Amino acid sequence: MHSVKPNLTTTLVEYLREQIISGQITAGEKLPSENSLITEHCVSRTVVREAITRLQAEGLVHTRRGAGSFALTPPAQDGEHNSRIPRTLEERRQLLEYRLGFETEAAALAAMNHQDNDLHSMDQALQGFEAAAGNAAQSMSCDYEFHLALARATGNAYFIQAVTTFGPAMIAMPRQRFETGISGASDRLGSVMAEHETIRQAVASGNALTAAAAMRVHLGNSISRLESEAGKNA
Repeated sequence: MHSVKPNLTTTLVEYLREQIISGQITAGEKLPSENSLITEHCVSRTVVREAITRLQAEGLVHTRRGAGSFALTPPAQDGEHNSRIPRTLEERRQLLEYRLGFETEAAALAAMNHQDNDLHSMDQALQGFEAAAGNAAQSMSCDYEFHLALARATGNAYFIQAVTTFGPAMIAMPRQRFETGISGASDRLGSVMAEHETIRQAVASGNALTAAAAMRVHLGNSISRLESEAGKNA
């Protein structure tokens, strides 16, 4: 039974990936519903959700809670200035190091420049993350929405561009982080939630140094969690 599902998932991923890259599903277009994919491809709901999660990790799909999954603009092939989609553990670590640089400063600016609607957007993302209860697609989507809301709170278009260039792929971590039933998964999710809440409160306080420190702690912990997960899988 276990040997069949990965093949079904991979087949569905390849089909949807080709649809997006070829433009048959255009950027911003909603993907077929879960029920449609289940019926059309004769697969289970679990297979569909795992396929969507993998496409999110590749930066090809973004899921909005209550709205469905939408195609993102696929990165152009072999472009010198295109964003790199992290695929290996080392690439994910390098992306976190990059984020540690610019998002720490973004948090400081957000503390100084945020508006009430920015805090509301962060709160919505936090509530969605908590409600996701470990669902991979929803957790990654809400995690991304939180960091995007913070970038918008800076009032600086370049910080927003830095986040949107990567899209939800910037959040993609080893899938163990989001899988229920994996030892320590709920603790890791709880830690991420608590760190996000600390960042939000620091931004709301208007203290740039506190907000920058909170973001540095969060992303530093994210690197530690990544290394810990990598070690367990070695």
